[in-house]
Amino acid sequence: MARKKQQAAEKLERKVYEKELKRLHIELVKLQQWVVAKGLKVCVIFEGRDGAGKGGTIKAITERVSPRVFRVVALPAPTEREKTQMYGQRYLHHMPAAGEVVIFDRSWYNRAGVERVMGFCTEEQAVKFLSVVPLFERMIVESGILLIKYWLEVSAEEQQRRLEERIHDGRKIWKLSPMDIKSFHRWDDYTRARDEMFAATDSSWAPWYMARSEDKRRVRLNIISHLLAQVPYQDITKEQKIELPKRGKIGRYKPVPYPFRMVDERF
Repeated sequence: MARKKQQAAEKLERKVYEKELKRLHIELVKLQQWVVAKGLKVCVIFEGRDGAGKGGTIKAITERVSPRVFRVVALPAPTEREKTQMYGQRYLHHMPAAGEVVIFDRSWYNRAGVERVMGFCTEEQAVKFLSVVPLFERMIVESGILLIKYWLEVSAEEQQRRLEERIHDGRKIWKLSPMDIKSFHRWDDYTRARDEMFAATDSSWAPWYMARSEDKRRVRLNIISHLLAQVPYQDITKEQKIELPKRGKIGRYKPVPYPFRMVDERF
């Protein structure tokens, strides 16, 4: 307990973070090559309160790997047509094929969280969802998909600080949605919904993993390390010997003069 309080008070130094992140990025590249070579199918879900750091964590995972292998899915509100479909149907379309890692920035668990708390579904619909989703996820796992579920947990004080920062920082204002504002005062309701969701959907085939996100740098490193441990892989990058061929002579072709519109060199 004392160690956790100390970590919360002491933010991880940037130099330490960047050094460790570089090492983990190299491991993610190794994982990527293994997933492609072996045709693995990996699905990673990120859930958590508004401002918990899901987007930054996902960015840290994906910034050095191929977007054709690591696909991020962040679905908007359902269309009128999607509202009439079987719940969860629109998520199935985005499930990974062989050689892919799909990362959901929020998922079908919207029904257990924001939809339930904000009244976008009935209580009966939410309860039915919680009873059915373990079977839905068992179907996913038995189809050969490795399903990993993360919940990022942040304190009320830190959440408020981050949301206020979004209001005053022009680079982050886009992150603040009208729903964030409406749901801000429903902290206990979200906590209750989270606890009931965990109780109903934490299964042996698709367990939940919680990560404390008071320190954004720590949580990113912790989750990447944990993710790497969930997918057994081997380093096959060393087997791929790559050498640049000899370059042909340069200058045989004379480029045609063209009045290019040049970007102003202001820096």
